[in-house]
Amino acid sequence: MPSRPEADDPRLGDLSEGRILHAILSRTARATHTILGPGDDAAVIAAPSGSVVATTDTLVHGPDFRLAWTSGYDLGWKAAAVNLADIAAMGALPTALLVALAIPRDLRLSFVERLADGFRDACAALAPGCAVVGGDLTTSDVLTVAVTALGDLEGREAVTRSGARPGDTVAVAGELGHAAHGLAVLFDRFREGGSPVPVDPARLASGESAALDAQLRPSPPIGLGRIAAIAGATSMMDVSDGLALDAGRLASASGVTIALSRAALGDDPNRALVGGEDHALLATFPDGVLPPGFRIIGEVRPRGEDGILCDEEPVDILGWDPYRDWDSVSG
Repeated sequence: MPSRPEADDPRLGDLSEGRILHAILSRTARATHTILGPGDDAAVIAAPSGSVVATTDTLVHGPDFRLAWTSGYDLGWKAAAVNLADIAAMGALPTALLVALAIPRDLRLSFVERLADGFRDACAALAPGCAVVGGDLTTSDVLTVAVTALGDLEGREAVTRSGARPGDTVAVAGELGHAAHGLAVLFDRFREGGSPVPVDPARLASGESAALDAQLRPSPPIGLGRIAAIAGATSMMDVSDGLALDAGRLASASGVTIALSRAALGDDPNRALVGGEDHALLATFPDGVLPPGFRIIGEVRPRGEDGILCDEEPVDILGWDPYRDWDSVSG
């Protein structure tokens, strides 16, 4: 998107809170379940099933993203996507997002406008009918985006991590390892003297552009969470910290062993096992049940000595850790 002249793109520190909020809220859509939207002390969201699914996630400049690599639009999209994935993992329909922003005063108005555009477009693409319905705004030296997502179960029981049963199949919807590949490209290719530098598309090899999109602008299969629940998923969770670590959490919660097939994990099974931030949906289903969009990657067994096996071998429980997998350099 072409940059605006500075005269038309003031710094946030020179604007009132009301002016910034107007710029953000004028770019949001109306959520289908909204009874009362932005403008009051709180929004009112319909919950037809009588229960509300709620989750929250925070993205902080440094451990979670870098402005040298991430545009305002991509940041808004990703902040929406990672929260929508948690709602989907419960088998719920996402209904609304609440967004709290802590923003440095020297950022430009165009940044928060594009941030709002990213939220709006991510909701439209991944969870139609869901939208930003309110939030909070403050200043901070560190850019922080905190999102609370709400969802409706439509009369169904929530699909939790604790329902997997021996004999179930283990399946996944979405990609595994692509976001970790994208992060590796950023750290290996787009730093100078340890500091991040903007991505140059001309330096990307085949497949690396898609990997960067998976990291910077993920598109998890949000609608398939609801489909999995309707189909009878016995357990489900969002794969945000790597398949091995998250499958281990599901196995522990359910008191079972998850046996995975390396051949089913794609071209790079090691990265699929330990790479984080994919936001795929990991689910278990009764034998013979597999809804469209899911692929089988293993089976559920009675609890053995190890919670996770891959080709019958124990798996080291490693996964995404922002304190380990991002360095301490800002930018």
